[in-house]
Amino acid sequence: MATLRLGDIAPDFEAQTTQGTLNFHEWLGNSWGVLFSHPADFTPVCTTELGTVANYFPEFQKRNTKVIALSVDGLDSHHEWIKDINETQNTTVNFPIIADESKEIALLYDMMHPNASEKSTVRSVFVIGPDKKIKLTLTYPASTGRNFDELLRVIDSLQLTANYSVATPANWKDGENVVITPAVKDEDIAAKFPKGYERVKQYLRMTPQPNK
Repeated sequence: MATLRLGDIAPDFEAQTTQGTLNFHEWLGNSWGVLFSHPADFTPVCTTELGTVANYFPEFQKRNTKVIALSVDGLDSHHEWIKDINETQNTTVNFPIIADESKEIALLYDMMHPNASEKSTVRSVFVIGPDKKIKLTLTYPASTGRNFDELLRVIDSLQLTANYSVATPANWKDGENVVITPAVKDEDIAAKFPKGYERVKQYLRMTPQPNK
């Protein structure tokens, strides 16, 4: 099993989901995508996670980002569990959940870590760009729920840096100053960044976020 790395094409697949059968690449279309796995249905941390994603759904939509979950449980289990998620998390699950009982997709994306669990997926996250390439991977243990505020922050950074010659510094949040990449020559800064910039060091040049 080869490990999926940043810049790799996200493997395509066909899957049964709570919103019908879909082809992954076709479903993504020209959107960004988040594919994330959870260890099992009817488990406490997973219930809070999927409820959080449902509540954050408008934030993902604003970022032209589709979300899709996966576990190795079946469709009937997923549909029953959704009732619990909606009730306990005061939400409506409005994104597809993949039924991967064969573990085919989980293995394709290296979501099964035998030394952690031989039966369940770990909490994997893949952010995929419109070019179908993997832009971010994260892996959490079953005992730790994910921080979806951080995931939105990363998507903001990925989308910004995909369109401008900038990088985002530590703890950056949307609207804050960004770093001009080293590839931009000093003489080109004025044209590229009309808001101005601050030279902290020769290699560290800060500028206001260009798309604000």
